[in-house]
Amino acid sequence: MKIKGFLKDVTGAMRVTNARRNLIAEASGDNLYKDPIRELCAELHPEATHVRVARVEDASPTARTYTFEPVGGDVLPPFQAGQYASFDLQIGETITTRPFSISSAPYEARTGEVPFFQITVRTARPSEGFVAPWFYENVKAGDEFTCHLPHGFFFYEPLRDAKRVVALAGGSGITPFASMAAEIAHGTLDCDLTILYGSVSPDDVILGGKLAQIAASCDRVKMVNVFSGKDVELPEGAEAGFITADLIAKYTEGVPSDGGTSYFVCGPLAMYDFVSGELDKLGVPFRRVRMEVFGAPRDVYKAEGYPADFEPRTLSLTVRRGLDEQVIPAASTEPLAVAMERAGIKNRTRCRSGACGYCRCYVAEGEFFVPAVGDGRRFSDKQYGYVHACSTYPLTDMVIEVPII
Repeated sequence: MKIKGFLKDVTGAMRVTNARRNLIAEASGDNLYKDPIRELCAELHPEATHVRVARVEDASPTARTYTFEPVGGDVLPPFQAGQYASFDLQIGETITTRPFSISSAPYEARTGEVPFFQITVRTARPSEGFVAPWFYENVKAGDEFTCHLPHGFFFYEPLRDAKRVVALAGGSGITPFASMAAEIAHGTLDCDLTILYGSVSPDDVILGGKLAQIAASCDRVKMVNVFSGKDVELPEGAEAGFITADLIAKYTEGVPSDGGTSYFVCGPLAMYDFVSGELDKLGVPFRRVRMEVFGAPRDVYKAEGYPADFEPRTLSLTVRRGLDEQVIPAASTEPLAVAMERAGIKNRTRCRSGACGYCRCYVAEGEFFVPAVGDGRRFSDKQYGYVHACSTYPLTDMVIEVPII
């Protein structure tokens, strides 16, 4: 080590400090700092994306397709065929969110002058929910929304899934498969897809024209309509009845139990229960079955494990957010998230099926029920009293702690 002398050595730090001050004084006032990794993460996984409805089109007599384009300089993040977008909504005094599967193909958000994505919403009877009918009747071109995407794990993964896929769809559960079919036809998704789509009649097939066109132009996509209505005149190539084990086996190449085919299921909860039994009859390996989450059960008292003879009632729910504490009514037949939304309390919800964990909260007091079909909690959460508000039903008065947002 070279020693320059006592004074030069001990004053070296001061020389460095003075040089640093001079450089700062001479530098530009502009912030030139860049963090490319952070910028990439923000583009791929934005907290929120602001969009505008570009157009609204009929997808069937009871469903409409909404095309969304980004606004305010936002960029659509990439997504996979089968994922969903969650929309922030205010309907009257209720602040809520709703997930909608993306029905357009991922490539359509990456090409063209204006990137876009689409959702297809089917109206419903009031007893089956109020958001879908509100969306169907009120949303028009020019309306702007805040949404969150992409979410969900209901997509084809070549390291996990078989090359052949049989999709079992019912009602608006056809939407993620429309996205997959279009992506396959474009050549950017490498699998073979056969769709068995259950509807009541040929008069109301959601996205029927689009899917028929894709199937006609791409030999890797096959579309089979299955009609359950009485006295239905079957179109050519259609089947009658329900999506049973025999029908699934008929359209499976090889033997369903051999693991050479993956089965993707999307539709109402009643369909899940039925189709699960049919797949069990065929001996389909568990690893070859993929089911999309599709909301909490409406008749939770019918769920396996629900307390026998428990009478529906209105209970007290105390919601703590930091130092703030609010007491609200909570129906035993509705998830905690719904009670908070009715009271105008903001709470992050994305999937509304107990899967994603965004609405995770801590139960300080009270008893509750979580149906098995919507229990996506980690083992540690179950041990230490955490629940997902969108799939948790109160059985007694409760006290919960939620994040401040």
